[in-house]
Amino acid sequence: MRILKIQTLRGPNYWSIRRHKLIVMRLDLEELIDKPSNVLPGFYEGLVETLPSLEDHFCSPGVRGGFLSRVKEGTMMGHIIEHVALELQELAGMRVGFGRTRETGTAGIYQVVFEYIDEQAGRYAARAAVRLCQSIIDTRAYPQRELAQDLKDLSELARDAALGPSTEALVKEADARGIPWLTLSARAMIQLGYGLHQKRIQATLSDYSGILGVELACDKEGTKQILFDAGVPVPRGTTVLYLDELDSAIEYVGGYPIVIKPLDGNHGRGITIDICNWDETEQAYDRAKDISRAVIVERYYPGFDHRVLVINGKVEAVAQRIPARVIGDGKSTVEELIERTNRDPNRGDGHDNVLTKIVVDHTSLSVLERQGYSLDTVLRKDEVCYLRATANLSTGGIAIDRTDDIHPENVWLAERVAKIIGLDIAGIDIVTPDISQPLRDIDGVVVEVNAAPGFRMHVCPSEGLPRNVAAPVMDMLFPPGQASRIPILAVTGTNGKTTTTRLLAHIYKQTGHGVGYTTTDGIYIGDHLVEQGDTTGPQSAQVILKDPTVEVAVLETARGGILRSGLAFDACDVGVVLNVSADHLGIGDIDTLDQMAHLKSVVAESVSPAGYAVLNAEDPLVTEMAQRVKGHVAFFSMNPDNEVVKAHTRQGGLAGVYENGYLSLIRGEWTLRIEKAENMPVTMRGMAPFQIANALAASLAAFAQGVPIEAIRDALTTFRASVAQTPGRMNLFNLGEYHALVDYAHNAASYEAVGGFVRNWSGERVGVVGGPGDRRDEDFINLGRLSADIFDRIIIKEDADLRGRPSGDAAELIRKGILETNPDREYEIILNETEAINTALDRVVSGGLVVIFPEKVSGTIRLIEERRPLPENGYQPVGESQVDLKPSVANPG
Repeated sequence: MRILKIQTLRGPNYWSIRRHKLIVMRLDLEELIDKPSNVLPGFYEGLVETLPSLEDHFCSPGVRGGFLSRVKEGTMMGHIIEHVALELQELAGMRVGFGRTRETGTAGIYQVVFEYIDEQAGRYAARAAVRLCQSIIDTRAYPQRELAQDLKDLSELARDAALGPSTEALVKEADARGIPWLTLSARAMIQLGYGLHQKRIQATLSDYSGILGVELACDKEGTKQILFDAGVPVPRGTTVLYLDELDSAIEYVGGYPIVIKPLDGNHGRGITIDICNWDETEQAYDRAKDISRAVIVERYYPGFDHRVLVINGKVEAVAQRIPARVIGDGKSTVEELIERTNRDPNRGDGHDNVLTKIVVDHTSLSVLERQGYSLDTVLRKDEVCYLRATANLSTGGIAIDRTDDIHPENVWLAERVAKIIGLDIAGIDIVTPDISQPLRDIDGVVVEVNAAPGFRMHVCPSEGLPRNVAAPVMDMLFPPGQASRIPILAVTGTNGKTTTTRLLAHIYKQTGHGVGYTTTDGIYIGDHLVEQGDTTGPQSAQVILKDPTVEVAVLETARGGILRSGLAFDACDVGVVLNVSADHLGIGDIDTLDQMAHLKSVVAESVSPAGYAVLNAEDPLVTEMAQRVKGHVAFFSMNPDNEVVKAHTRQGGLAGVYENGYLSLIRGEWTLRIEKAENMPVTMRGMAPFQIANALAASLAAFAQGVPIEAIRDALTTFRASVAQTPGRMNLFNLGEYHALVDYAHNAASYEAVGGFVRNWSGERVGVVGGPGDRRDEDFINLGRLSADIFDRIIIKEDADLRGRPSGDAAELIRKGILETNPDREYEIILNETEAINTALDRVVSGGLVVIFPEKVSGTIRLIEERRPLPENGYQPVGESQVDLKPSVANPG
């Protein structure tokens, strides 16, 4: 077996709209092409011995053990590897379950699809599953040490990539509320929401966490002084820089017992409490000095350590923290009790689990010694032995929920403290013998205020009720009624995507909204180009969704991006599907029109329940998508009598049609005329039917989103097929005695669409034609047939990027199609695109039209601009440009 490719999907995709995180492995079975599992000696037994937990996989029989029964009866290796990859992740602690395996159009090559939690772990599981199965085929076994290493590696990958417990709680709450979130590439930040409505968090720091409040909380002495001045009970203390200052500091705080801690510490590092003599003082000073240059000396206040969590000015949770400890059983040593405690599945390393493992180090040994214990001590039954002096969860402590026990006066005090320091989210540490009594009555104190407090102790306390502390954070960031999303309009189809996307963006600009959009020629925000190039994939879309100035996102969504990564968003408000035709077939294992339609339907199926799928009623492959749309459906058609449209509008549905020369909207019994096609520059005075269809789709999409009809009308009458607004899309240049038309047509449907306009030209029609090298032979032959039907004279050229095809091969196939259609059609082959274009422009007769289907639009436009076209760029009215067009049957008005 051989892995040909591994892809990572991150959004709605060809395989699943709901399960976004999928690995797609293209696997060549090679020698196993016709060998199901039941003919492989010892394979079933070796697989069961290696992974007995596969018994829990139901598979198609729908019962426990169903998958293994399939293996025993005989199933192909791609299917087995899917299940093994899932099980390896399960055994490493990642809950996954979805998988699909399909043979491609090439015999023996399979697409193995399965769910993942972490990308790197998912890709590792794919490789490990192939390695495991191959080993069992070859030797009837997979060494246990290798399986153990695989599981260890997978666990480490998952742990390294996992969000912290606080962040995890916040994104789970966001998911529950339908608030989208994205990871940002710096400082472990998470973006909640899209565009203009976004908020950012970093652990439990938020957009509302003021820098002054955070800085003050990090300055422990400054915090204490501010609180002391405000009348808040705080420990008496001072700061020292040198050892010889300790004596006076101890005297200042009132003598022993004392606490020593680093000025700049966190997570309890370097803190020593209840110090009662000089030897302990020196040791504690050294530990604190390892963390911070300055050291705090405070009076020690006996009592229990409590964390009070204040969010948006309100106490939301209280936890009593107990230092790391073990409890005797009368038989085990302290060391054995620690080992047993650490075997608790809820304990992990650092913050990767509910609790943290207890670490034996100098500090814990010192704490043991002060209690008169060692690691070899056997504790009496129920005898408690502490391993840390401080109660931080990060050093192995536990938490007990006390939210319902805190005294109202202490609630008032904690909320006041958070406001005094200036924190939106604050963790206030209080030491008191009894949190249910006012601090002033029992000598309790506020010992510290923390910015970015951890949520772990409140979300998953060791004892008591869990508290959903993420909810008030979401309420703060997104109060009721405040949006977290911006309108997303996604446009897909074989042809017309870029023009429709740009026209939609132009429509929204009339409303005054900040529009971000992606096209095949670049990412745009407003009128500004952010990045040039083919930007129709999910990464480009995320540039728009992450931009805080964007109020509306219009995203051209191409086939390739959906296949490679899935969509960039979980749902869109409008999904436009223009058409499905034979282009890119045979690429990415999409071999049929039905498969291509299924791929394009991802956009329609991702429309939210309140949104609209705008579908081409004249394309049966597109109309069929309506059955799978969760939201509303709107159809568009160039024919007002289209049966799909008529049936849809009779039931009160929304549609857009071209009738009596107008672009019109229909719902039920009413018709709303937007504008005459001849008044829309993009339609070439109504002579370009496919541009009318694009305008219909864009108008319908905007109207479905509530855009006023006046804004749509204004946009349609000011949008031109020009280099400025639609580069490479029906760009008509007036070169004086002749015209040149540049369009990025590269498949049969787009050739035919442009042909609808070109056939109306009364003068000579010259075509400079070609196509991308990765298309099928029959596609090139068909381009030749269409060229022979559209043009009087043809120059066949070749793309500079041959995409693996031999030079001249595509040109010969186009020539073959020309000769099949019209053996007398005049043609010549000039492979170099620049030479071909210049030859056509030099030889065209007066009144003629040169139509160029370029590989590189920008380079072609530069060649034309060197010939100094008239200043107006784009379609000219007949009286101004002297273009003589015959009437179009598509424009009966």
